[in-house]
Amino acid sequence: MPDDSKLETIPVGRLGIIAMESCTELGSKVDQYLVKWRAARQNEHKSTIAFHGYERDSYLINSSCPRFGSGEAKGVIRESVRGTDLYILVDVLNHSLTYKMNGTVVPMSPDDHYQDLKRVIAALTGKCRKLTVIMPFLYESRQHKRSSRESLDCALMLQELIGLGVDNIITFDAHDPRVQNAIPLSGFENIRPTYQFIKCLLRSTPDLEIDKEHMMVISPDEGAMHRAIFLANMLGVDVGMFYKRRDYTTVVNGRNPIVAHEFLGDSVEGKDVIIIDDMISSGESMLDVAKQLKARKARRVFCMCTFGLFTSGLKVFDECYENGIIEKVITTNLTYQMPELLAREWYASADLSKYIALLIDHLNHDASISDILDQTERIQARINEYKEKHTISENYGAE
Repeated sequence: MPDDSKLETIPVGRLGIIAMESCTELGSKVDQYLVKWRAARQNEHKSTIAFHGYERDSYLINSSCPRFGSGEAKGVIRESVRGTDLYILVDVLNHSLTYKMNGTVVPMSPDDHYQDLKRVIAALTGKCRKLTVIMPFLYESRQHKRSSRESLDCALMLQELIGLGVDNIITFDAHDPRVQNAIPLSGFENIRPTYQFIKCLLRSTPDLEIDKEHMMVISPDEGAMHRAIFLANMLGVDVGMFYKRRDYTTVVNGRNPIVAHEFLGDSVEGKDVIIIDDMISSGESMLDVAKQLKARKARRVFCMCTFGLFTSGLKVFDECYENGIIEKVITTNLTYQMPELLAREWYASADLSKYIALLIDHLNHDASISDILDQTERIQARINEYKEKHTISENYGAE
């Protein structure tokens, strides 16, 4: 349960959560935490008008985006949101959803999810007191910079949301957080789930030796180096990096193909290595790095990514696991997870629902979230606990 001493302030408004259809499971988990905490919370002002609607059976707002036969849609809000402190959760990567267009079943793309988000915001007609969009995977975040005559889709998206009346945007592990420069006067939080990664790794692996002689953190490319350095500093181990040599004379599937991965760093022989990045798309780069690490006699390879897309399926990961190339793949539940993925022996899921609930709870009270965003103390406490017991307890403060 959150530290109630930091939640003595009057709520900004009556709390409301809209979990878009793409995010219903995550939204339900977040809602359950908030219902549980607020029912148990003791506050002398709880019965006053300022706390009206504070304790409820659910904070989820009924909404939908029904479609016409042509594939067009509209946003519908089925209950009042006037004066509400509203949070909208959306997963633009959920490819499991479909709709019918002229009788043909069409899978929902990131563009469709983003359009539905805008429809719901438009349906609010500016009635809520404060509006926050929680978009774990930042829409179009891989198109964050311009090369020649290209669109800057992510920057346009951010400006469009602010223009629609959004006050704050919360995302996780943005491909390049500098894209927030497109909205310098608006709230933008980019959160790294390093603590949840470490917690998941320690719970799923009982025989780790966390020191420089037995462990190393690897960045698969120069773009992920800041993530690797932060994780390595938290674990107190060394860091290494691969850099990609690409064929810039050829374009395959919209990108220049990788010719080779070159390694910079100390020997990995006999060490457990952790590869960390923001996402697994097809997994080609991640697995190529894993193979090269095993060729350099690494003991075990653990892969950590915030978003597991697995766009080319799971077969290649199954083969690498069977061949001893990878030991474990850890991603979060911030985006859609295929049922078959959750059943894989080599996969572990880092749950962020409690963390999101903590953020919402504090922001609704207009309380500082600095302590929640600073993961250092919690990470060190968990590592020290693991070194003593080779396991960790279920809960520790702000998860």
